[in-house]
Amino acid sequence: MPPRPLDLDRRGFLRLTGAAGGLALLAACGSGGDSAGSGDGFGSVAMQLSWVKNVEFGGQYMADSRGYFTQAGFSGVELLAGGAAGTSAETALVTGRVWIGISAPLITAPAVAQGAELKIVGATFQKNPFAVISLESAPIPDARAMIGKRIGVQDSNDIVWNALLAANGIEPGQVTRVPFQYDPTPITTGDVDGYIGYSTSGAATLSRRGFPATQFLFADNGLPLVGETLVVAQQTIDEERDKLKAFLTGLARGWSDAVAEPAEAARLATEVYGKDQNLNAGEQEAIMRRQMELIVSPETQSNGLLTVSDELIAANITSLRLAGIDMPAEQLFDLAPLREVYRDNPGLGA
Repeated sequence: MPPRPLDLDRRGFLRLTGAAGGLALLAACGSGGDSAGSGDGFGSVAMQLSWVKNVEFGGQYMADSRGYFTQAGFSGVELLAGGAAGTSAETALVTGRVWIGISAPLITAPAVAQGAELKIVGATFQKNPFAVISLESAPIPDARAMIGKRIGVQDSNDIVWNALLAANGIEPGQVTRVPFQYDPTPITTGDVDGYIGYSTSGAATLSRRGFPATQFLFADNGLPLVGETLVVAQQTIDEERDKLKAFLTGLARGWSDAVAEPAEAARLATEVYGKDQNLNAGEQEAIMRRQMELIVSPETQSNGLLTVSDELIAANITSLRLAGIDMPAEQLFDLAPLREVYRDNPGLGA
């Protein structure tokens, strides 16, 4: 699985929203699905995923296939694949294409800074999976060890790369940044010493190719950003709070099952939801097990999956500052609806 592009800069966001009617839409970026249907139903909604349909979204597959969204009052939930050229959750929300999306703070924050009334209401990953991958024969164990090395960096990941350098007091000139695509071949030929990848697949992919590899997480090196964040319009929180809480309830149940049954989550990704991706079930299960280390934490064990503690929110705000994005926590995060879900359902996910 290649790393996620972080290419929605401020001008890019304005260009994208302009095509659909400009900033006038920012104040009206509510539900992309049906509003509450007849009776007590919530109708159908669309969810923008952040990548292609693989096991990264195992919780969504579990919730959908086991009827948890239906039991929560939805007639259907459409899961829309993302990808390198896919629509970002922010743009999809602003244009009314979806009702909820999956993104990352470094993408949502610039959109909010430009006036998009969006909020992060939960996070699947307590640690962002971004990592620097290197060979075991020449390991780069931490950020400071990159000094004097050649690191492959995709253009779309410049924001997170520069933030990592700033977080560790590294001047850009101390590391040789090498333009890099998603193919890890350059590290096997010695053209780079390391590269930015996704921890759930990066080192394992190289090891399967006969090149034992290691990696360090950005989140453990001064950049503790959450990942796979759940993003909605402010209007949804204000006017459709019960609907949002119902969705979060179904999704939390789905992720609880995915963590408990990684093989089944991998099967759903391989045989059903990501069938057209030609995925390998064994590899998908291995990825699911690795990403469980990012999903489950002392915080989620105490307060439930998808939650983000006040301390971790504060750490995210500090990390965003290192990327040149300065805003108060309450402008970007609102975990109150999810906390209400767990307050009202104390056995959820147990």
